[in-house]
Amino acid sequence: MRCPFCQHTETKVTDSRATDDSNSIRRRRECMACGRRFTTYEIIEEVPLMVLKRSGHRELFDRGKLLNGLLRSCDKRTVPMARMEQVVNDVEYQIRNESEDEVTTDHIGELVLNQLKEIDQIAYVRFASVYRKFDNIDSFMEELKHLKNSDR
Repeated sequence: MRCPFCQHTETKVTDSRATDDSNSIRRRRECMACGRRFTTYEIIEEVPLMVLKRSGHRELFDRGKLLNGLLRSCDKRTVPMARMEQVVNDVEYQIRNESEDEVTTDHIGELVLNQLKEIDQIAYVRFASVYRKFDNIDSFMEELKHLKNSDR
């Protein structure tokens, strides 16, 4: 760390503590050359996560869009809001820990469906109908058969 007063590159940390919001670390430093003290803040640099859409274009991952999809799927169901937010947290955690800077909508959809299957089967079918773009009743019935067989 370069001293802001004399530009010397050797400093020592005299105190470290988390900030009030716990999103950064405040460090008090002392310059080894001039002896003056200064404060630095260390924060986590989050790499933007890109989503590859079916159309081929890319956009930033948006937790809000995923939550809105879950809200529509769980409409008039007994799924608590906290549980839907937990699904979004779990999915985001999984895709960020895969060490990729780009994820497909198909992969995100499968992660959501895996969780919805255990939470609420009606919400699962609703989400699947939009995500998998059922174009006829046969594809819809096939998904229902698959869901019913997986419960056994």
